Amino acid sequence: MAQIVSITYKPAHIESRPADRFARASLPEAKLIAGQGIEGDVKGGKHPDRQLNVVSQQSFAKLAAAGFDVSPGQLGEQLVISALHLEILEPGTHLQLGDEAVIEIVKKRYPCSRFETVQGRKKALAMSRIGIMARVITGGIIRIGDAVNMIEEAAGQHV
Repeated sequence: MAQIVSITYKPAHIESRPADRFARASLPEAKLIAGQGIEGDVKGGKHPDRQLNVVSQQSFAKLAAAGFDVSPGQLGEQLVISALHLEILEPGTHLQLGDEAVIEIVKKRYPCSRFETVQGRKKALAMSRIGIMARVITGGIIRIGDAVNMIEEAAGQHV
């Protein structure tokens, strides 16, 4: 069963852009807000197609084996999900997180130049491994351990 294994966000009260890491804080639960992202996340709502960075736990394992720092938030992610290969899901796919929240996959996520600086590794080594970008369709509380279910496949999707 797919489930949420990590939740991180960028709160306003922590240093904005430390040179050696992504500024993230871990949470046991979070409130997702439709059209925004995680409540209190300074990145929320700035880009409608980039409200959440979501990575699969399987990708974390591969990146760790390749020498990347996969401690919470250090891939720039906000959510880590187990037992679901996010990278093969098509844009338009809807996932239910917990009892209420629904997100829509917008596109694959690619590393930025800051990713390379923080990780100290070529971003090309992480291509197609750092998950997807998603938008929040229906808000709600999510918690570590909550189930993740595909509720709507994109047209032509075969999983």
